[in-house]
Amino acid sequence: MKNKTLKSVAAGGLLDRRSFILSGLALSSTYPLAALSQATLEKPRSMPDNIGSELPQWMKVPGYGASEYGQPSGHEKHIKRYLEKNTPETSIFSIWHTPIANQRGIITPSGLHFSVSHNGIPDISPEKHQLMIHGLVDKPLKFDIESLMRYPIVSNINFLECAGNTAPNAVSFNALDQNCQELFGQISGSEWAGIPLKYLLQEAGLKPNAKWVIVEGADGGSHARSIPLSKLLDDAIIAMYQNGERLRPEQGYPMRLFLPGWEGNASVKWVHRLEVTDKPAFTKDESGLYSDILEDGRIERFSFHMGVKSVITHPSGKQQLPDKKGFYEISGLAWSGHGKIKYVEVSADGGLTWAKAHLDSPVLSKSLTRFHIPWQWQGHESTILSRATDEQGNVQPTRDKWREKYASYSFNHYNAIQAWHIDRDGKVKNVYV
Repeated sequence: MKNKTLKSVAAGGLLDRRSFILSGLALSSTYPLAALSQATLEKPRSMPDNIGSELPQWMKVPGYGASEYGQPSGHEKHIKRYLEKNTPETSIFSIWHTPIANQRGIITPSGLHFSVSHNGIPDISPEKHQLMIHGLVDKPLKFDIESLMRYPIVSNINFLECAGNTAPNAVSFNALDQNCQELFGQISGSEWAGIPLKYLLQEAGLKPNAKWVIVEGADGGSHARSIPLSKLLDDAIIAMYQNGERLRPEQGYPMRLFLPGWEGNASVKWVHRLEVTDKPAFTKDESGLYSDILEDGRIERFSFHMGVKSVITHPSGKQQLPDKKGFYEISGLAWSGHGKIKYVEVSADGGLTWAKAHLDSPVLSKSLTRFHIPWQWQGHESTILSRATDEQGNVQPTRDKWREKYASYSFNHYNAIQAWHIDRDGKVKNVYV
C-alpha cells in the first residue's frame, strides 16, 4: 500500500488519526506497544511452501472440555490484582488494585475489579439478609432478597473509584517509580444492575424534614456513611448484579448501595439499613479517612464527587518500548463523577503542545472512556501526558494546582495530570511536571 503523508497535530510526534489510518501503517501495526520500522513494513514475513508443515501442536489433537464456570486462559495468569503494601497486613483491611494497564475497553472483569475492605468480607447468607428503611418515613419497611427481586431493575455502565486512588502521587515529594496498576489501580468500570432506590424511599413515604440518609453495611465494623437524600432520589441503586452476574462477596454480596460518580467508600457494601434523618451522622468513616484537609487548615467534609481525571495506560510506568523508535498508539482512560467526558488532550512534549485524542464509543456519563492517538517516537527522551475535560467544563488540573488547594498530607480526590517519562532506551517512568 502506498503511504500518504502523515499529518502532525502537535510536537513530539503526535499524529492525525485519520491520516495515520489512511497511510496504511495502522493496518500493519500490532498492539500494544509494538513499534514497526519502515523496513518491517516493506519486508513481511514469508510463508512456507507447505502451509500445513508447520502446524502447532494444538492443531493436531483435540482440545479439553469446558467447565461449569469459565476461567481465564492459563497463559494469562500473570494478569492479576496487586495487593497494596502500605495498608495494615491483616485479614480485615486490604486494598487490591485493578491491572488497569492490561485493560482494554471500559469494562473491568469482575474478578479483577479493585477491592477495598476495611473490616474484612462478611459471609452473608442471602436467605437471612434484609434491608430496612426507617427513621423519618411514614411507613418503615423491611425487604428480603425475594421481595426486592420483584421490583424493576435498571442497569448502567459506571466507574467506581476509591477516594484514595493515586494517593502516592498526592503525598510523595518525589515521583515514585511505580507502574500504572500501583498508582491508578483503585478504579474499575462495570455494568451495575439493581433497583432504583427512589422507588423504595417513595414507597416508605418521606417526612417533610427528611434531608439525609444514614446508610449502614452488615460487615463486622458496621461501616456507615451519611448520604444526601437528593442523591438517593436521583441515580442511586441497590445493586444486586455486576457484569451480568450476582455481586461477588468483596463487592457487597448480596446487595450494596451504588452511587454513580461518587467516591467508592460512599457506595456502602453489604447494605442492610437506611435511616432517614434531618442531618448527617458524622460517622467515624466519614469524619476520619474521608474528610479532606485544605491548605489553610479548614476541613472539607462530604466531598463526594470524583473529579475529572485521565491516565495514559500504555505506554505507562515500568513498561518498555520494544524498539528504539517507531509508530505507537498512546491510549488510556478518562472519567468524571460530574458526567460525560467531553474531550481528552494528549501531549508528547511535556505539556508544551497538546492535541485532542480520539474517544471510543460509547461515551457514557460517569463511566470510563477510552481514548487514543497515534504517535511516532523518534527515539528521543519524551514526556507524555493526558488532560481530560468533562461536559460540565471541569478540566483536569496540574499537580501544582491541586497541591495549592490541599494540605501536604491530604491524598483523597487527587486527580492531577499524570506524566510518564520515556528515556532513550524506551523505559517508561512516573514523573512530575
